[in-house]
Amino acid sequence: MYIVGIGPGELGYLSQKAFCVLRSCEVIIGYRAYVKLLGDLVQGKEVIASSMGKELVRAETAIEQALSGRKVALISSGDSGIYGMAGVVLEIVEKRSINLDLEIIPGIPAFCAAASSLGAPIMNDFALISLSDILTPWEIIERRLTYACQGDFVIVLYNPKSKKRTWQISKTQALLLKYRSGQTPVGIVRNAKRGKEKVILTTLDRMLDYSIDMLTTIIVGNSSTSLSDRYMVTPRGYKIRVDAKDRLPEEFAYSLKKC
Repeated sequence: MYIVGIGPGELGYLSQKAFCVLRSCEVIIGYRAYVKLLGDLVQGKEVIASSMGKELVRAETAIEQALSGRKVALISSGDSGIYGMAGVVLEIVEKRSINLDLEIIPGIPAFCAAASSLGAPIMNDFALISLSDILTPWEIIERRLTYACQGDFVIVLYNPKSKKRTWQISKTQALLLKYRSGQTPVGIVRNAKRGKEKVILTTLDRMLDYSIDMLTTIIVGNSSTSLSDRYMVTPRGYKIRVDAKDRLPEEFAYSLKKC
């Protein structure tokens, strides 16, 4: 059995390993919208697709199929170990003492895809926080946001808003504004590397002026993050001179020429 991170969505960002695994599997199991992203890769396979909120059912179905002797791929968008299916499966396997040949295939997570479209906003320490309080109480989420602000982390927000969860993002903005300037750079990316991508560079005080939903990843800069017309950048700390170009040592440059 394989637990496969399929990346942000476009097949060009699917790893070669994940591609080979999906091609070789008999059964592909996943959330309906993610299965659809695989396109022709599912042809000739048995596909078991279900809706959001059926994670436990998908995990148990995949385990049952694998134990029956079939080669199974259980998919997650991004990386399966980041709010994905890997943890669910491992918890079931451990609690039930199931002996299963299992491999986890990593994928490009949404925050990396979003960051690449914004520039380099997470070049330094950052915190990744989901605003969904379905499985995590809001009090804990709020505490994590507070500590991330106090530590001056760049903050990546997953699951900022849905049809049913509408107030969390505004409450998050209000909390962030207690610790950060309203001019703090913010990047908003919808459908990162998934087709019809939308990228917005804005500020913390204007963040809610734009459409935000479950397909949106938000990156809030720290006190050092800068914003230009094209990029959002958090410096790593290198001392970059404006008046002169840094050059390679002559002997090193010479060795490169010989190569």
